[in-house]
Amino acid sequence: MVPIEGLPEVQAGDDLAGLILEACGSVYPLRPDDVVVVSQKVVSKAEGRLVQVDPDDPMSHKPLVISEATRVLRRRGDLIITETRHGYVCANSGIDRSNVAADIAALLPVDPDRSARRLRDAITHRTGSRVAVIVADTFGRPWRRGVTDIALGCAGIRPVLDLRGTPDASGRVLHVTEVCIVDELAGAAELVRGKSAGVPVAVIRGVDPSWFGPGSVTGDVVRSYDDDLFR
Repeated sequence: MVPIEGLPEVQAGDDLAGLILEACGSVYPLRPDDVVVVSQKVVSKAEGRLVQVDPDDPMSHKPLVISEATRVLRRRGDLIITETRHGYVCANSGIDRSNVAADIAALLPVDPDRSARRLRDAITHRTGSRVAVIVADTFGRPWRRGVTDIALGCAGIRPVLDLRGTPDASGRVLHVTEVCIVDELAGAAELVRGKSAGVPVAVIRGVDPSWFGPGSVTGDVVRSYDDDLFR
C-alpha cells in the first residue's frame, strides 16, 4: 500500500483521473491489477457535490442532512443517523465539513459506483492497464467505537468474496462466510492515507488477480431490507 502524494486541490469539473495518473507517475506508476483507492471527498469535489453553508454556524448543514436522507433512523442531540438514497446507514447522510473551506459542506457522490467506473475506465483507457477503483469514505459502525474507511463504490473488483461451499482449514464446509474485500481494502488504504495528511489516493499492489471482476457496492454489499435484522 502506497500513499500517492502531490495531488493539487481538486476543483469542480477537474479531470480527476488525469490528476491521479500524474501524481502516480511521479510517485508510484500504475501497473496492471493495481487497486486505486480514492477518497470520497475528492470525488465529491470533482463532481461539484459542494454546497455553501454558514461558516459561523456549525449546524447550518443540518437541513442538507434531511434533504439527502430517505429515512431518519435515530437522533441524539446534534447527531442524526440516516439512511441515504444509496442505502447507506450513516451519520448525517455522509455530509462532511472537514477538509473543505469553512463555508462549504461536501455531499456524497450521487452514484459512487458510477464515479468509480468512470475513474476506472478513464485510467484504463489512458494506460492500457487493467486496474480497479474503490471510492472510500469514513463511517462509524454500530456497537463498536472508532471509525474506519469503507467502500462507497467500486469498479473492476468483485466487492464480496463468497466462500460459502468451500472448506475451512479443518475441512469443514463454510455455510455463511462472505468477505467484503472492498471494505477491507478501503480500510487498509486509510492506514497509509491518514485522516488529515491531505493524501486522498492510495495504490494497493499485490491483490489476488482472481478478485478482479464485475460488481458494485450498492448491488452486492448494501444489505436488502429482507436480509436486514435491524432496520
